[in-house]
Amino acid sequence: MASKLEEDFTCPVCCDIFTDPVLLSCSHSFCKDCLQQYWGTNGSRECPVCRRRSSKEHPPVSLTLKNLCETFLQEKSQSASAGSEVLCSLHSEKLKLFCLEDKQPVCLVCRDSKQHTNHKFLPIDEAVSALKEELKIRLEPLQKKLKVFEEAKRTSDQTAEHLKTQAKHTEKMIKEEFEKLHLFLRDEEAARIAALREEEEQKSQMMKEKIENMGREISSLSDTIRAIEEKMGADDITFLQNYKSTVERAQCTLQDPERVSGALINVAKHLGNLKFRVWEKMQEIVQYTPVTLDPNTAHPTLILSEDLTSVRQGDENQQLPDNPERFDKYACVLGSEGFNSGTHCWDVEVGENTWWNVGVMTESLQRKGNFTTMSGRWYVWYKDGEYGARSTPQSSTLVTVKQKLQRIRVQLDWDRGELSFSDPDNNTHLHTLTHTFTERVFPYFNVDEISPFIISPVKALVTVEQFR
Repeated sequence: MASKLEEDFTCPVCCDIFTDPVLLSCSHSFCKDCLQQYWGTNGSRECPVCRRRSSKEHPPVSLTLKNLCETFLQEKSQSASAGSEVLCSLHSEKLKLFCLEDKQPVCLVCRDSKQHTNHKFLPIDEAVSALKEELKIRLEPLQKKLKVFEEAKRTSDQTAEHLKTQAKHTEKMIKEEFEKLHLFLRDEEAARIAALREEEEQKSQMMKEKIENMGREISSLSDTIRAIEEKMGADDITFLQNYKSTVERAQCTLQDPERVSGALINVAKHLGNLKFRVWEKMQEIVQYTPVTLDPNTAHPTLILSEDLTSVRQGDENQQLPDNPERFDKYACVLGSEGFNSGTHCWDVEVGENTWWNVGVMTESLQRKGNFTTMSGRWYVWYKDGEYGARSTPQSSTLVTVKQKLQRIRVQLDWDRGELSFSDPDNNTHLHTLTHTFTERVFPYFNVDEISPFIISPVKALVTVEQFR
C-alpha cells in the first residue's frame, strides 16, 4: 500500500517525490522545475507523458498534491525514526535516562553501573526539554551576533553601491570642471591668435603702403633719368639749348627712404611667458576656498553644493551609508582637511539663518548619537536672537553683538591654542576660546536651516619672486 501511495506522489520526470507540483490540462502532474527544464530542452510545451500540448506557459501549482506530498514525507520520516530506535551500545537496552555529569543518554543498566556511581539522571523527555531551553538561551547571543553581522553586511552593501555612485558623480564633476578650463583655454587661445592676426594685418597694411609709395618714387625717378638720358643723346646744339632745364630737372629733392622701425611681429609680446600670463588671467575664473566640506561626514538631511563650499538643510533624509565618519543624530558636517599645527582662517556666510554652530571639532570625538556634553568642540552659536561661545563640556558664554551677523570669521592658531571669532564685515572681534590642542581638529558646522551656509572664497594671487 505504501509503495503504491509513494508511486502516486512520484514525478514521472525525476522519479522522486513531487516538489512544487504543477497540473497540466491533460491531468498529468510534474515538478515545476522538471517540467520547465523538459520544455526548455525540447523547445515545445508538451506533456512528457501523453505529448499533449499545453496552452499555459506557467501551469498552476497543485496545492492539494503539494500538501499531500509534504504530509507523506513527514509521516515517512517519523516512521523511519520510530523504526530505528537507538539502543545502548554496552547493554543493548533502550536509552531512557540522561546522565547530567557525562552529558550523554544511558540505559537503566548503565545507571546502576560503577561508571555512573553518584551521578544524577533525568528522564530522556525531561532532559531534552531542559537542554533545549538551555541551548535556546545559548542561541540568543549567536542570534544577536548574526543580526549584527547581517546589519553590517547591509551597510557594507549600501556603502559599496554608494561608492560606485560617488565615483561616477565625481568623475562627471571632474570632467565638467576641466571642460570649463578647456573652454577658457580655447577662448584665450582664440583671443591671442586674433591679436596676432590683427597686428599682422596692421603691419602688413603699413608695409604695403610704404612699398607702394616707394614704387611711385622709383617710377618717377626712372622717368626723370630716362628723359635726361634722351636729352643727353640729342645733337650738340639741341643739348646745349635744353641744358639749363635739364640740369634743373636733374636736381633730386627726394629724401632717402626711411628704414621701417617696428615693422616685424612683436613675437616676444605674444610668446613671452605665455603660460604664466594665461595662468595669471585664469584667476578670473578660479576660486579658492580655505575649507572644503567633507560629504562623507554630512548628516543625511544635509545637502552640499557640487563644489562642496556650501551646505543647507534638506526636507528629508537621503539614502546614504552609515559609515563611521558620518553624523547620524545632529545636522553636522566637517571640513575635509584637519589641522594639527599652524594658523588657519576661514569665513562663513551665515546669512539669515536663525540657528547655527560654527567652530572646530576634534578628530576623535564620536559622531554617532548624542555628543553634546562630551569634550572636543569649540564653537560660537546663534539661536533665538542670542549669540554665545562654548568649549564643551563647559557651559556657554553669551557674546554681545551690535548687529546681526551675516558672516563670521574663524581664526585658528593651533600652536598657541587660540580659536578666535570676529565679524569680517565690521572688522570686530567677537570672542576667543583658548585650549591646549593635542590632536587634529576639523572645521565644524551645525546648521538647522534651509538657507545655505557658504564658505567664502578668498582672492588667489599669482606672484613672481625675484632673485636677490
